[in-house]
Amino acid sequence: MKTICFYFQIHQPHRLKRYRFFNIGGDHYYYDDFANEDFMQRVAETSFVPANRLMLDMIKEYKGKFKVAFSISGVALDQLEIYAPEVIDGFKELAETGCVEFLSETYGHSLVSLIDPLGFQQQVKLHDDKIEMLFGQRPKVFRNSELIFSDEIARMVHEMGFAGMITEGAKRTLGWKSPNYLYQSAEQPKLKLLLRNSRFSDDIAVRFSNYSWNEYPLTADKFINWIADTPKEEQVVNLFMNYEVLGNFQKRSSGIFDFMKALPRFAADKNITFSTPSDVLEKLKPVDRISSLNPISWVGEERDISPWLGNTLQQEAFNKLYEIADRIHLSESKRLIQDWTYLQSSDHFYYMGTKEALPFSPYTSPYEAFNNYMNVLSDLIERMEAEFPSTIDNEELNALLTTIHNQADEIEKLQSQLTKLKPSVEKEKVTPAKKAASSEKTTAPAKSKNAKPAPVEAKAANTKTEVVPDKKTTTSKKKAK
Repeated sequence: MKTICFYFQIHQPHRLKRYRFFNIGGDHYYYDDFANEDFMQRVAETSFVPANRLMLDMIKEYKGKFKVAFSISGVALDQLEIYAPEVIDGFKELAETGCVEFLSETYGHSLVSLIDPLGFQQQVKLHDDKIEMLFGQRPKVFRNSELIFSDEIARMVHEMGFAGMITEGAKRTLGWKSPNYLYQSAEQPKLKLLLRNSRFSDDIAVRFSNYSWNEYPLTADKFINWIADTPKEEQVVNLFMNYEVLGNFQKRSSGIFDFMKALPRFAADKNITFSTPSDVLEKLKPVDRISSLNPISWVGEERDISPWLGNTLQQEAFNKLYEIADRIHLSESKRLIQDWTYLQSSDHFYYMGTKEALPFSPYTSPYEAFNNYMNVLSDLIERMEAEFPSTIDNEELNALLTTIHNQADEIEKLQSQLTKLKPSVEKEKVTPAKKAASSEKTTAPAKSKNAKPAPVEAKAANTKTEVVPDKKTTTSKKKAK
């Protein structure tokens, strides 16, 4: 029995404002809030909100037989919470159905897996904590930014505890093999791999409304028949695409919503089911191992990382950004860490690309994108050096911070012990008045029943007393007369 695994990506970077050279050192806010708000609200209205409603209707109509997965970057979640919280509410409602899975990825939708293992782990944990807080799920399957995969990345993903990973079914990796099976990593055999079927995915994402396409128009029954006609032994067809395909890249007028809504009905006629990535990992067994010494991705004909790191501009910006990684990891400034995370989004490097036209770039040229980014990065580096002077090398700085942290831990430990001892000290503590009273009780003689009362002493000093003259003094006065 064949199954279809739908996965949608949701990501939007924080667009940078026009940041001039003269802003460096004086302006520490880098983002074009107006552009970010305008775009996010617009795409939420045309795509995310109606698409969420469509997914919910499909799950209810087909009584849980339709399933879908989402990978939402942390930077996209941050913006949705501010500019379009109704989209977050929609995803929460979908999560409650039990038919939706949320995948793991890097918080900043970054290329950090290529250069900074510690930062990679930190971003993945930060992202998964956010997903769990919002939707009550801890991701089990990992999806790297731009579906970037290599043997080294597979090793790191396995060490972080993920059962599976999603990547591109690139011919340079697969060769003659089909992407319509479950595979495993050659580097870490326990890590299972789901491979994107680029042909069927792009039929929906790219060619759906292309009038010059020889298969136009694409209908739900035609598409399901194509999947049904694949070899019987092929197990799973992975359809991975951007969520904006529904309503933004492919407009509602193209019939994309009606196409999606009809898919489960025609799939049922062909005995084809729908599964989440975790369902596939649980039900199917890997048929072979996949190895990739060099990173692959889902963009471009080469399916490599050249769209982001293919020229000297991109490489210079990338290397400059991660030169300060060690010091950023030592920082306790939340604002500094957040800005550094936002600057890691792969989009910033994509805008500097010179290989092909960039339809989504807010810049007029790759060189403008590079200059603007480097000005922002220069200010970030100045802020970092203000916290950690460049005259101190990383090893010395790390040793100093370790000493400070150890002292802080020791102080906290002693304060905790003091707090525990305080109640017992209070019980044993006796006031001076109580001590005096206690001593009087112990020194005073015991009273007997036959004892007479002691004579009363003179009254207080302000009481009048009669003075009796001395007899000797009176006699001497008489003789003198």
